[in-house]
Amino acid sequence: MLVIFESTLPVFLLVILGTLLKRWRKIDDGLWLGVEQLGFYVLFPALLFSTLAQADFGGIAAGTLAATSIGSVTLISGAILLCWPLFRGAGISAPSFTTVFQTSTRWNGFIALAIADKLYGPGSMAILALIMSLIIIPINFYNIAILVWFGGGARNIRAFLTKIVTNPLIIGAALGTLFNLLGIRLYAPLMETIDLIAESSLSLGLVMVGAGLRIADALKPRAIAILPVGLKLLFMPLMMTGAAWFAGISGEALLTVALGASVPTAMNGYLLAKQMGGDAPLYAAVATLQTVASFFTIPLVLMLAGYAAG
Repeated sequence: MLVIFESTLPVFLLVILGTLLKRWRKIDDGLWLGVEQLGFYVLFPALLFSTLAQADFGGIAAGTLAATSIGSVTLISGAILLCWPLFRGAGISAPSFTTVFQTSTRWNGFIALAIADKLYGPGSMAILALIMSLIIIPINFYNIAILVWFGGGARNIRAFLTKIVTNPLIIGAALGTLFNLLGIRLYAPLMETIDLIAESSLSLGLVMVGAGLRIADALKPRAIAILPVGLKLLFMPLMMTGAAWFAGISGEALLTVALGASVPTAMNGYLLAKQMGGDAPLYAAVATLQTVASFFTIPLVLMLAGYAAG
């Protein structure tokens, strides 16, 4: 466990650096919104495209990974949705419920890919990118649907579908997978340019994760904020890793599934919460709590998954 802890430490130190830099007065606050948009629209899509377009998927059971990852996310999403009457009975508002749903199902690709690169290397990154490409559409579909339905905005099917098909992460993952399957090779200098952008995305992305955390919101969190911490950091890894293990996935692939499931929620859900009537302050508090807790839970999950992986 110490090896895993020390391997993940640089990732979390970059997150802490982002938190400190956000509070440094010499850096203009306006910078962070621009960097956040740069990451969402350019850096992370480039990383997904680069990883997927050049990955060697030989020997990877893509069908099994698809069934276990999409199936697990769908079951967890359905279980949370079925609990809405209980939330309502406990006095939890609809916007707060959307935040519980988002923070229990979304996961931070920047943290997952950075740890995969540090612990297991390119092979694990390829598996993780494949899993991300498989579940990014259903995760966004479910979360946007919940926000549209419970967030108080107009329930416009056309607007909903537009948000799905224009999501830059979905576009980057879809194009990378398409290029790989069709054997399309970009002009080498152009591909190298995309690779350089992708290389910068992980470290800058981790700094952005730290900058997006809201320490004040997490110091005295509402009781409801604790629930998605347990659901995301413990229940989801148990579900996804267990499903993959029962499906016959083992070794590095199983560890990668466990890693992807065990990272905290993604910060882009915070922007969606603000834009679509969700509970944004609760999202910030949960994301902060999950990120801090995951510093300890990720090594624990990977250690336990290591026994199952053989």
